[in-house]
Amino acid sequence: MNLSDSTRRFYGGGKKTDRIPCAVLRKEILIMKNVLIVVDMQKDFVNGSLGTKEAVAIVDAVVEKVKAFDGEVIFTRDTHFENYMETQEGKNLPVVHCIKDTEGWEIVPELKTLCEEKGCKCYDKPTFGSTALAEDLKNLYDAGELEAVELVGICTDICVVSNALMIKAFMPELQVELDSACCAGVTPEKHEAALETMRSCQILVK
Repeated sequence: MNLSDSTRRFYGGGKKTDRIPCAVLRKEILIMKNVLIVVDMQKDFVNGSLGTKEAVAIVDAVVEKVKAFDGEVIFTRDTHFENYMETQEGKNLPVVHCIKDTEGWEIVPELKTLCEEKGCKCYDKPTFGSTALAEDLKNLYDAGELEAVELVGICTDICVVSNALMIKAFMPELQVELDSACCAGVTPEKHEAALETMRSCQILVK
């Protein structure tokens, strides 16, 4: 198996030919992690300029999911700037939202507190999917340190599906899951349509 550079350094090795004790190999297997990605649970998407009752309704479920998750939790934030209305997204969706450092850009308080308590990573992304997140996960996967990824959040039919499919494209053999009870779409109909798209692309929808 491919040992991570950090593990090799810890045990005094640096070359692929270095002999690693069996006990270390077992330890390396045990540190394979599951990752939960909480997509864009921000005020503007929950009860702000693009909020919906469906988004409000999943907040408590996402909080419980994060609390109970056995693995690493990562958050994403949709992040725009003052020129939003001049961008392609702004022209197609002319509703100002998630402008960096505004109240609407912040993660909802219930989850922001958990994010800070757990020391979670947070990826700010200027578009629907985060290439930086996918690349970092791919590095973990290539090092043999990533077992599965699960996604929750908003909006099922925009940023959630974009990130799920990007991660699957980067790592086609990785198990990618989605908890549909912890997601909300622009409308219930679009939520269901996105779930079907992800099922077709071999995302495990629960």
